[in-house]
Amino acid sequence: MAISIEGIVPVMLTPFTGQDTIDDEGLAALVEWYLDNGADALFAVCQSSEMQKLSLDERVALARSVVEKAAGRAPVIASGHISDRIEDQIAELQAMADTGVDGLVLVTNRLDPDDAGTEAFKSNLDRLIGELPADMPLGLYECPAPYRRLLSDEELAYCRDTGRFVVLKDVSCDIDTVRRRVELTEGSPLAIINANAAIAFEAMQAGSRGFSGVFTNFHPDLYAYVYANRDRGDDPLISDLVTFLALAAMAEGMGYPRIAKEYHRELGTFENTASRVVDYDVFDRHWASRDLLNHIKKCTTRFRTAIARQAEA
Repeated sequence: MAISIEGIVPVMLTPFTGQDTIDDEGLAALVEWYLDNGADALFAVCQSSEMQKLSLDERVALARSVVEKAAGRAPVIASGHISDRIEDQIAELQAMADTGVDGLVLVTNRLDPDDAGTEAFKSNLDRLIGELPADMPLGLYECPAPYRRLLSDEELAYCRDTGRFVVLKDVSCDIDTVRRRVELTEGSPLAIINANAAIAFEAMQAGSRGFSGVFTNFHPDLYAYVYANRDRGDDPLISDLVTFLALAAMAEGMGYPRIAKEYHRELGTFENTASRVVDYDVFDRHWASRDLLNHIKKCTTRFRTAIARQAEA
């Protein structure tokens, strides 16, 4: 189980064709865009990928396609863990494990679908681990859908002690929780990677081993720069960039993930912005959202220019 997940881990979008199938050409371009813009690993078949709206065959095909397109240039982790019944979870996770992914990510609310508590969580976790390939690295994801199921310290320690887990995508959105989790997992292979932009810099300074929030679909390279320079909090460029990243990420409420697809359409990554999760025109419903996207694009370019100039100085 030789895999380490650290750095910038984009939560991948799923481009669709006009016929509502996965756009393989668009997916290839998207993978290249992530890798060209600071991604250290790729998180496929997650909530941003609209996994709850994908069939099992689509989830499996999507994971396999990302693995093929990444071609070993970065680790690929994937989830697709959406079912309620444990038997169905075993089937979908075994199928995902067979795609060639480097790590398989378990969703915390699926480990306790009835919100029954720690004993149910442990029991379901033990059963799944027993059914999955013994050499498959595992991850944890506090996916907000269908409900956000945060790990207790006891549960996190239990997962740590299995020796199977290499990453937790932390969705606590609380810096004190991140600090505590980093301390709990210190010295283990289990990396805590925060997903909340508002606390991203503080979390990095506290020991979060990167970032895996939704705005890795807009400017992952800027998060990569912040992570590489997390010890330079007194640098005005870093300070301004951290503020921009936190404020820009508030656009998530304006029809994500479709608004991210609109961003990529404008970049030329792919053409179709269809989403099975957001089936409305985001620019029509969310007033001035197009103008907001333009501000995000302009400021992203401005910060990239400033970073390049600083490197030349």
